[in-house]
Amino acid sequence: MSYYFAIIGTQDNPLFEHEFGTSKQGGDGIARFPEQARHMNQFIVHSSLDIVEEVQWGGGQMYLKCIDRFYNNYVSCFVTGGNVKFLLLHAPSQPAGANQNRASTSIAANPTSPQAEEAIKQFFTEVYENWVKTIMNPFYQVNMEVKSPVFRGRVAAAGKKYL
Repeated sequence: MSYYFAIIGTQDNPLFEHEFGTSKQGGDGIARFPEQARHMNQFIVHSSLDIVEEVQWGGGQMYLKCIDRFYNNYVSCFVTGGNVKFLLLHAPSQPAGANQNRASTSIAANPTSPQAEEAIKQFFTEVYENWVKTIMNPFYQVNMEVKSPVFRGRVAAAGKKYL
């Protein structure tokens, strides 16, 4: 499965982006988005912001689960207390309907399964902890892009650990 992770600020501006692949079940950690669709990742994530704004006020939870689907891509969301949105676009390695004759428990085969939702929730929680540590820096200003290689490494490590 391929992942595109974006942090969107309070003014709907991108603060951080990272693309990676699964490291579970023999994955090499490299994103395998089709080349002709790679440029669509930002568009898909930003088009989900309208749905996020509708859903975030309904339940009062930070983790909103899988909120949108665009063809074979799923978007999961986590909203911080400061209204910064963590969006994760995940695309299964094979089309969703290609494996109907046998049930698979693989996270990559079932992007909306309870196991996948729990793994994504744990990923978001760890990234949120690192996000709070990053924005506590006295030199950070609200809605400023995060360019820290340490933060990028910690996001990559969380992706490798949970996804």
